[in-house]
Amino acid sequence: MPPRLAGDLPAAFPPPEMSLIQLPTGVTHRSAAFAYRGGSFFDKRDFSMTALLVKHPRGDLLIDTGFGRDIEAQIRAMPLFFRAVTSYRRTRAASEQLDAMGYDRKGLRAIPLTHAHWDHASGVSDFPETPVWVTKEEIRFIKDGGWLTALIRNSPGVRFVEYGFEGGVYLGFPGSHDVYGDGAIVIVPAPGHTPGSVVIFLALPNGKRYAMIGDLAWQREGVSYRAERPWLQRTLGDWDPALVRESLLRMAAIEERFPGITIVPAHDARGFEGIPIR
Repeated sequence: MPPRLAGDLPAAFPPPEMSLIQLPTGVTHRSAAFAYRGGSFFDKRDFSMTALLVKHPRGDLLIDTGFGRDIEAQIRAMPLFFRAVTSYRRTRAASEQLDAMGYDRKGLRAIPLTHAHWDHASGVSDFPETPVWVTKEEIRFIKDGGWLTALIRNSPGVRFVEYGFEGGVYLGFPGSHDVYGDGAIVIVPAPGHTPGSVVIFLALPNGKRYAMIGDLAWQREGVSYRAERPWLQRTLGDWDPALVRESLLRMAAIEERFPGITIVPAHDARGFEGIPIR
């Protein structure tokens, strides 16, 4: 059982102009058994690859990028074993969707990555003028993370901007980074899947709250059932499975204490339901 979370929901004062737009870029075809312990092989799941545009008057953010324009070439460069077990379908890259809607990229302040794995950073090279926010731990991981970070490591012209967690405890996490100082976007450290993985909490003007947990869990059952990834997946994909379990318990405690917060694993389309698609 998760430790009981005490205290009130942190205050947030999002500006009335703040909004979210989801940018689905494709899916990979998996099963519940791939996603979490106890899942069924017969329960087919499409793992979403979705970028999230956060519009804020002090500068917009693009949380992760999903599949980029060059995803076909990127997949071909992956190891043979990965290509053998990965089936995917792409739609339109986030950059293409933003261009189609007439979005002015000058308003895009940064791309904060939940972590630097290929499927979250595939589209980074489509935004050559936009800073990519990562922690110092993740920058080190990008340099020596093997094939999982080769894509972003070899992307030309990426400008990394490092940030830390100067803020205090936030919903049980040991530190925090309040992007605008208004509580609307707060990033907390959640290492385990990678050394610099983060969770991004969002508070909207209408009172709705989200927790974008990246790959802390691949499907929401990972949090609600407290079910980590199966042995093979966590052995190959998790940098430190023990830290993943710790953060899963923190998120489970949040879900129990504040059920109004929508917990959104990056690859679970159910979490994005209700967020407008441009």
